[in-house]
Amino acid sequence: MSLVNWNLIAKISTPIGLVLLAILIGLFIENRLKYWIKKIDDNIPFGQYSFILKSFEGIIFIWFTVGGIALVLPSINLPISLNILIQKILIVIALTMATILASRLAVNSIQVYSLKHETTVSLTSLFEYLTKVLIFSIGFLVIIQSIGIQITALITAFGVGSLSIGLAFKNTLSNLISGVNIIVSRKIRPGDYIKFQNGEEGYVVDVELKYTLIKDIYNNVIVIPNGQIIDSSFQNYTLDNPQMLLPIKIGISYDNDLVKVEEITLTIAENILNIIQGGNKEFKPFLRYDSFDYYAINLTVYLKINEYLDRLLVTHEFIKEIHKVYKQEKIILAFPLINPYLKINDSLENE
Repeated sequence: MSLVNWNLIAKISTPIGLVLLAILIGLFIENRLKYWIKKIDDNIPFGQYSFILKSFEGIIFIWFTVGGIALVLPSINLPISLNILIQKILIVIALTMATILASRLAVNSIQVYSLKHETTVSLTSLFEYLTKVLIFSIGFLVIIQSIGIQITALITAFGVGSLSIGLAFKNTLSNLISGVNIIVSRKIRPGDYIKFQNGEEGYVVDVELKYTLIKDIYNNVIVIPNGQIIDSSFQNYTLDNPQMLLPIKIGISYDNDLVKVEEITLTIAENILNIIQGGNKEFKPFLRYDSFDYYAINLTVYLKINEYLDRLLVTHEFIKEIHKVYKQEKIILAFPLINPYLKINDSLENE
């Protein structure tokens, strides 16, 4: 009797022990994985690739657990139907984890690659969403095929149902396709500063499933449907090069020496670009006289700034300095002339 009990205990404890051993190995590898991730993060040349190991977090433990159960399953006398059911559950869990791993690796790989290569597709919420949908759809088809369900009928049903789905979600699909077009064309990318014809402007925050998010200089988020962006015209100030010319117009009196005005104005412009943050220090500003106006000679000074919003501070400081130095150098800024007729009437009244 005692011998029978020991055999029973051994028969039960062996599978349990193997499963526990697999779980412990999985926990050990997960723990070491965190250590390796930290080591790679501290390594500057390879730190950007730590996402490869990070993608395995939580998955290795589940794989070892599933593997341990699958290893001991044949040695357990279970009904055939129950055995087959457990096997299918284990397959589903293992393949689901593999799908999650593939999704993590794909999204993070595209993110790293897009940061290194400006010509590649930007990683936005929409592109991340589409990548995950594609991978999980493939994973789902592989899973149901692996457990013995035929996918042919499912694909046929989906093809027939997609027409009615498209009609029901016409606007959503239109914005989705427009969002894909925005991402692929790369005319708008996260971080770009854009200005629409209706006056709305700001930095692109993200391109989502239905909307594009733009944050203006007041820190307000503007939500614009993707389809509306595709159908409208806009200026992208950072598409090719964020640096841009900053023209500032000035009107001076006819009594000024134009050569002196040009020399002093360009000196001020050079100093502003050198000392004000946002000014392009390597650029040599230039000046062009534009026209003879009724009461002024108009000129435009061309400076260069590093990005669109730098125009605010550079223009502010330039105008302050122009006003101060022009006063010191007795350069007269233009102002509207007083009507001579009114001036004569005033003198008659005083008499």
